[in-house]
Amino acid sequence: MSLKWTDSREIAIELAEAHPEVDPKAVRFTDLMQWVLALPDFADDPKHCGEKILEAIQLAWMDEV
Repeated sequence: MSLKWTDSREIAIELAEAHPEVDPKAVRFTDLMQWVLALPDFADDPKHCGEKILEAIQLAWMDEV
């Protein structure tokens, strides 16, 4: 399954597994975007990402931890 920017819940789960030591509240959006792009299942255009999408991913990640 390929992840897209709109899959915030699934992305958050993968980020929580990939970075268990990280407090999602402390992550800068620039880092968050790079970490999402580095996920093995992620396959979407980086240009389709915006602040609202990153915020949704960050909020979903906070819900996961």
